[in-house]
Amino acid sequence: ILTGVAFGAEAGFLVGAVTMLSSNVLFGQGPWTPWQMFAMGVLGLLAGILFRKGLLNRDRLSLSVFGGLAVFVIYGGIMNPAAALMYNSQTINWELLKAYYVSGLPMDLIHAAATVIFILIAAEPMLEKLDRIKVKYGLVE
Repeated sequence: ILTGVAFGAEAGFLVGAVTMLSSNVLFGQGPWTPWQMFAMGVLGLLAGILFRKGLLNRDRLSLSVFGGLAVFVIYGGIMNPAAALMYNSQTINWELLKAYYVSGLPMDLIHAAATVIFILIAAEPMLEKLDRIKVKYGLVE
């Protein structure tokens, strides 16, 4: 999210996807890895697009609210059905999807809360550092 705001939508997608890949290298990969990479990439992409269009402000509160909602709705909205697709040989139906959404709710809430806390604490110093990198390496548009 912060990379999307600082460097643009494409960089946000790339950093989101590579973050999940590197996380899964450390914590274990599986069939969920491409889904996580896509879902987290979409968060960075969306943050970059919304910031560029002026719909997302660069302050801690706006980024935190966006981050919490995006992680809960988008990341959870991708990963819960993905889990249903990966782990069920039966046909996917609404009852099965509902069960996966309900069982994924605690994890989605924890993930969203952690995102909000991280952004509240780290957004300003991280964006400052990313801005310095932009200027130092001539990435300013």
